[in-house]
Amino acid sequence: MNKAELVKKLAKKTDLTQAKAAEVVDAIFDTTPGKGIIAVELDAGREVSVFGFGKFGTKRRSARTGRNPATGATIRIAAKTYPTFQAAKGLKDRVAD
Repeated sequence: MNKAELVKKLAKKTDLTQAKAAEVVDAIFDTTPGKGIIAVELDAGREVSVFGFGKFGTKRRSARTGRNPATGATIRIAAKTYPTFQAAKGLKDRVAD
């Protein structure tokens, strides 16, 4: 399912127009700086937990040494913060069956 299909299904289930449903989806999932509820919370170092669905969070990976596979040269890989998602038991159980 892509974003357009999600918008159509949301509009149909909630009796919203597709334009309004697109606004709702963008308000939650947009990754533009300063927009998107989930991304803004993760930027601030907070978690977003949706009961029964899962938890969005961040983790920090420290700097490390690696190898360039093409040349074999040693390279320095910078530290970074990356997003994570941990599915809740309800979602895991639903998908497992």
